[in-house]
Amino acid sequence: MSIIELGEIRDEPTAVPPVRRPRAAGRPLRSSAVLLLALVVLAGATPPPERTVIVVPAARAATVYLAADSVFVVDPPTPNEDRHLTAYAQPSPSDAGMRRRWQASLPRHGDYLNVLVQQGLVLVMGVDAAGVFQTTAFDAETGQQRWQHPGAPQPIVDGGLLLSDSRGDGSGAISRVEAETGRLLWSVPVPSPGESTYHGAYGRVDQFLLVQPTGEVQVYDATSGQLLRSVDTLPGDRSAFQRVQVVDDLLLLVPPGATRLVGYGLPGLNPLWTTEVPLVSYTIRCGDLLCVVPQNGGLQVLDPATGLLRWSDPTDLLADVRGDRLLVAGTGAGYAVRDAATGQPRIELGNWALIPVLGRDDPLLGVRQTADGRVVVAKLDLVAGRAQVIDVLPGLASNCQASLPVLLCQRLDGSPALWRLRP
Repeated sequence: MSIIELGEIRDEPTAVPPVRRPRAAGRPLRSSAVLLLALVVLAGATPPPERTVIVVPAARAATVYLAADSVFVVDPPTPNEDRHLTAYAQPSPSDAGMRRRWQASLPRHGDYLNVLVQQGLVLVMGVDAAGVFQTTAFDAETGQQRWQHPGAPQPIVDGGLLLSDSRGDGSGAISRVEAETGRLLWSVPVPSPGESTYHGAYGRVDQFLLVQPTGEVQVYDATSGQLLRSVDTLPGDRSAFQRVQVVDDLLLLVPPGATRLVGYGLPGLNPLWTTEVPLVSYTIRCGDLLCVVPQNGGLQVLDPATGLLRWSDPTDLLADVRGDRLLVAGTGAGYAVRDAATGQPRIELGNWALIPVLGRDDPLLGVRQTADGRVVVAKLDLVAGRAQVIDVLPGLASNCQASLPVLLCQRLDGSPALWRLRP
């Protein structure tokens, strides 16, 4: 989830890390010129009647989070004043202001990084005064604090929660807690140095994986904490750090040297392939293929069954994936859409700033500023290859996040506010 700090957006890590804004150079496609002309005409047309802008009650240095059907405000730390987490209901079209649901006390010191709403709980994550990453759970209806534990939360398939607490001194663990009470049910130590990752679907974890410094990969059941299977990925008596990622039913390892990518099948941990891909940053499913993004930029697209290279581009920066279409920032004018299977360019969409959205299936949104200072908001449809303008807003300074039809942004005076977009 994205975070608004009165002018700053921070993202949870998402499926595709953010890319720098593309350079406006090169020759756009002919269809792009028609699209951009249409957008200019729409942006310059007579604006709709001025809508009600609802200001979020928050101090200038407060942090504001959009989650589920609520808006959460975390007070900034102050030496002599109490600090609170305040929950507001998202306003309806007829509301003239924000309705406070509840307010809960927070420690005066600490850096809060995210707020999630899961399983009837408001989960507040951050680093406490001692430097330990903590998750604090509040009742979503009343604001009463239920529990606090070290680690970051992950929902599991049977309705429970895993907490992943990784520490450099080797004292970390992956633990299961009872969501309602916070009761600790079991813990598995996390190696240091080592890596951990999760397997699951639809945001629910069914297994977690640990990579030991010796090279052993272990698969655990997320419900019971039982070791299911393991494999030695570094034969012989050696110790080395390896990076790991799970994409669908594929375990991907970057072994020592960072010049190869090794694929194993899940759940059996059977070795599938090894391919030369230097300096892998991350991987992601794109259509029926596997997109591999190197640390030095560009894009390589592999067959996930064999590891064979299907196509590559040394300049494209991957911004988002929707089905079998890729949104990339290259050397052309702004963002372009490519076919995942072939790499063939489909259309150029122009320059946009992407808005973080809460739902994994929410439409991709972009904003851009007009010459008169207003902001165009559009749905970027990669499959249809078009940018659908849905609103033109005055007084908005971007730095937004969305849960349609609600848009939460920073205004020109630095205050956060809510807009309700047109259908």
